[in-house]
Formats: sequence, C-alpha cells, structure tokens
Amino acid sequence: MGISLNTVLVVAEAVYGYIGNSTALLADAGHNLSDVLGLVVAWGASIAARRAPSGRFTYGFRTSTILAALANAVFLLVATGAIGWEAILRLREPEPVAGVTVMVVAGIGILINGFTALLFARGRKDDINIEGAYLHMAADAAVSLGVVVSAALIIWTGWLWLDPVTSLVICATILWSTTSLLRGSIDMSMAAAPRGTDLTAIKLFLLERPGVSAIHDLHVWPISTTETALTCHLVMPNGAGDAFLMETAQQLKASYRIGHTTLQVETQPDNGCALAPDDVV
Repeated sequence: MGISLNTVLVVAEAVYGYIGNSTALLADAGHNLSDVLGLVVAWGASIAARRAPSGRFTYGFRTSTILAALANAVFLLVATGAIGWEAILRLREPEPVAGVTVMVVAGIGILINGFTALLFARGRKDDINIEGAYLHMAADAAVSLGVVVSAALIIWTGWLWLDPVTSLVICATILWSTTSLLRGSIDMSMAAAPRGTDLTAIKLFLLERPGVSAIHDLHVWPISTTETALTCHLVMPNGAGDAFLMETAQQLKASYRIGHTTLQVETQPDNGCALAPDDVV
C-alpha cells in the first residue's frame, strides 16, 4: 500500500511541480521517488531474507536486509544532492510559482507520507531496515509541510526566493535524519555489534557461568537487521554437557536478543589456542 500511494504521489508532484514551476515541489517529487525505490528494495530484501540457507549462502539471504538499509541511506543522499543543486541554480534566478497548486499537491503529500510513516512506526525500534523506511516517510511528510508553508508565504509576500530556500532547508533536514541510518547500516555491513549490544555485560555473563574459568575469541555480529549471532571459546576445565550449552544459548537470547549462539568448550587453559590473544581475529 505504501509503495502504491507514494508512486501516485510522485507522478502528481512531478506533473504539478513542472506546471507550477516549483523547484520545492519537484524536489519533493524526487525525494519521494527515492523513497519508492527504497521501499521496493526493503520489501524485496524482506522476502529474500526468508529464503532457506543453501549452497554458499549458509545464512540464506538474511544480510540483504542490511544492504537494503544501506541502499536506503544512499538513495536519500543522492536525492538530496540533486535537490540542493537545483535549488542553488534557482536561487540565482528566481521564477514565478503557482502557489495554490503547489499548496494543494503538497498538502496531499503530507497526508500520504504521514499515513505511510505510521505503517512503519511500530517496528522501527527493532529493525534498522524498517527504521530506514520510517525515516523516509517521516522526512517526506516534513518536506511536504515545508513546501506548503513556503507556497503560502510566496502568495502572501511575493518573495520568489522562498521556493529554492525551502528546498535547501529540506536538504539540510534530510541530511540530518539520514546520518544515523547511514552510520548504523555501514556498521552492520562491517559486522559491528548491533546498537544497544553490551559486550561488557555479555563477557561478564559468560565468565559467571558455572565452570567457566576464562573466555576468548568472543564475536557478536548481525546476520540481518533483526538477528544477531555470537561465537565464543569457553575455557572449562571440567568440560560441559549439552544442557549447559542449551541453557547458556537460551539466556543469551532472552537477555541480549542473540538468537544464533555457537560456543566452543576448551578443557585445557594452556592448550595453545591460536585465537586466544585479544589482538587475533
């Protein structure tokens, strides 16, 4: 539904932006087009993530959700660059704007983008991919509001430079909202521990497990935007059974949202494990 509504909005804003000679409305159309592409990518990634592991892809296509989040951020930055450049050119030579037409179309944009943002609001805290879609839609609603305000002021004051200036303000807003998404998606693409993961607490939890005298080679990384994996070597002189391993994995999932745990038990503290030093990966 979100993709269909925003596709219609892109066409309407592009047509009436051209007819009304408004760079702000055309900029909004370009921004909405990047959002449609972003939603398509996010939707495709969510479908791909459900594919079963096979062949070389031992985790399936779950990582595609991370790539989709990164693509969403890149789409936003590219659209922002195009909007900013056009606004600078128009600022040098302001042209008349059909204020009423621009206000009506942008007003419709507020309703559509606001409604679509609400569709993604609930799941945005648990999935960076959904967060990216939510930020797209919320930013679009704010952009459309800015277009409405600038068109009203142009009608009232006749200041034609307000149209390109509004576009530049929109660009600054988009850049600010995209920073967190871009940083988060790049971190996840580089296998950084997901945001909110307390590595110190995880180390302490593992060290306090019965029979564990030391740990090393601890790694925590995302295998999708909603799934986290962990591997670690546990030094346990008395060894460990399946019950210990299963209980540890269950507690890691319950307390730290780590659903894919792999633990290696070593009974000899001085066994010469090549991965024991902290500076070895």
